[in-house]
Amino acid sequence: MRARLFVGLQYVLPRHWLTAIVWRVARIRHPATKDFLITRFARAFDVDLDEVKLEVPGDFATFNEFFIRELRDGAREIDDDEDAIVSPVDGTVSVAGRIDGQTIFQAKGIDYSLGDLLATDLDEAEHYVDGRFATIYLAPYNYHRVHAPLAGELVAARYVPGDLFSVNEATVSNLDGLFRRNERLVMHFRTAVGPVALIFVGALNVGSISTPWTGEIRPRKAGVVDVLDISEHPRQVEKGDLLGWFNMGSTVILLLPEGACEWDDDLRPGETLRMGEEIGELRDTQG
Repeated sequence: MRARLFVGLQYVLPRHWLTAIVWRVARIRHPATKDFLITRFARAFDVDLDEVKLEVPGDFATFNEFFIRELRDGAREIDDDEDAIVSPVDGTVSVAGRIDGQTIFQAKGIDYSLGDLLATDLDEAEHYVDGRFATIYLAPYNYHRVHAPLAGELVAARYVPGDLFSVNEATVSNLDGLFRRNERLVMHFRTAVGPVALIFVGALNVGSISTPWTGEIRPRKAGVVDVLDISEHPRQVEKGDLLGWFNMGSTVILLLPEGACEWDDDLRPGETLRMGEEIGELRDTQG
């Protein structure tokens, strides 16, 4: 009952306005204010400060800089097995498994389609029919940078405007088609096993999504899908390379084609992941 009430409340909240307020607060540079925000947040969410690269809070100019913090060298080890697919983020598995034709499982009694998720031409959705997917939730305390789960070439990036519902468990379990409703950044890669897509899903209080290729992308409630210019930086990425970051927390969805991989047996709902650890094994490295 509480979960349904929480979802119902979100319908009446001014979600984009609230997110814009959070964006501004997170960028306050007044030293005492930003230090207060950082230290209170770290204490409330039990953030592991020992793995942070810079001194907390003094070396961070704003709360947002702390939120998208880098980790110290060696804090995450990238599995270097040639066939290993690694977790792109620190987070918790919402669900992972096989795509049933064009249908992706969201939660009990709720699913959505590849076409709706990608919001582009149907040829791209066809790449992932009967393929594999993994949905990973980033809690507020998690490290919020997103890394490449395998080597490949970035061939396209598209921003899909949309809503900003929360992506926590209560909302995922009760809001139909959540991931096709919310704004998202879809990154398409060419890899040794064929096309791979990684989707950054925006959410309530996620002030923006950033990548090295696109810079900061602010939320937009409506409009056409934007094909983003990715020509300014090299597009070849190695496993573990930085792909971008959430300015506040959210979810990523990873898509692979049929026959490309098998997920590890322990990649199940509720499983805690650390960026760089193996989550699956490539099956067809001939591409």
